[in-house]
Amino acid sequence: MWSISNIANWVNEWLGKNFSAAWVTVFEMVIAGILVISLFAVLGLILVIMERKVSAWMQIRLGPNRVGPKGLLQSAADTVKLLVKEAMTPNGADKFLFNLAPYLAIVVSMLLMAPIAFAKDFMLWDLNIGVLYVSAISSVSVISILMAGWASNNKYSLMGAMRSGAQIVSYELSAGLAILSIVVLTGSLNMNDIIRSQADGWWIFKGHFPVWISFIIFLIAITAETNRAPFDLAEAESELTAGFHTEYSGMKFALFFLAEYVNVFIVCAIGATLFLGGWMPFHIGHWEGFNHIMDFIPSSLWFFGKTFFLIFLIMWFRWTFPRLRIDQLLNLEWKYLLPIGMINLLLVTAMAILKWHF
Repeated sequence: MWSISNIANWVNEWLGKNFSAAWVTVFEMVIAGILVISLFAVLGLILVIMERKVSAWMQIRLGPNRVGPKGLLQSAADTVKLLVKEAMTPNGADKFLFNLAPYLAIVVSMLLMAPIAFAKDFMLWDLNIGVLYVSAISSVSVISILMAGWASNNKYSLMGAMRSGAQIVSYELSAGLAILSIVVLTGSLNMNDIIRSQADGWWIFKGHFPVWISFIIFLIAITAETNRAPFDLAEAESELTAGFHTEYSGMKFALFFLAEYVNVFIVCAIGATLFLGGWMPFHIGHWEGFNHIMDFIPSSLWFFGKTFFLIFLIMWFRWTFPRLRIDQLLNLEWKYLLPIGMINLLLVTAMAILKWHF
């Protein structure tokens, strides 16, 4: 079966034949860095045009339709516009923190790419505590938002940053409980182990009702953590102009914008890995013939197909539900999602101990 891992193995073998082990490591790190940056650029272009086309489809209008065939080059045009725009720093701002914040946001996103398995035997870092690593690093993203809001010397930016801090810290708890459900069922924090545990069926199917509850809580929590509508209180245009990045322009704004969309991809990739089997094809128990046919589809297509399905769901939320007030947002987390998540984790634990899952 065709696999990205074959290309990676060929590159590793070729480098091993022509360079020493130390230089092989250096070259592979450089190649990995270039690939991640290239993936960021491509994801930014694809997700922005996808967002605009999905919203147009849901609102029965055309969307971008001037630049390129059917408006598909609109994202590229927007990128050029941001590149040539002057990046302003407001008077009274803390220049060091103001300039550091967007770079910290994009660096956090790059670090989160490391333990994600994009295809069979293809990931940047096969980490034993991959799930814990993702949970820990994702928490750092709120620092860049607080930094941007504080350093901008703007009351709207500061208010947006404080809202975002409260929101992300709150919803991390529910997201963590949902992730723990799968960790309890698999008995491992390793991403590859979690994927292999779904060889005979994805957890969303074989985990019964408690896993469905975890999946729904996870979807709601990641929508809030990425500041997406209906939880976009941090950048509510009708109240805070643009929230924590009101004062940003040019490439600094582009970095925040890119980090937001890349974070949506990352959290959906993690959701696809935990609940939908990651790169694992759709298998049904001992149906050897059916499973063999599913194996013909490349593992990378399974991964990206599941990830973009979850991205579509999150975009669907944005164009369906109205924005919540800040009190409603926090009530939803502390009075409903968190208690439900804790009780559900107990159910999952009992199910794992008693082997009630398929």
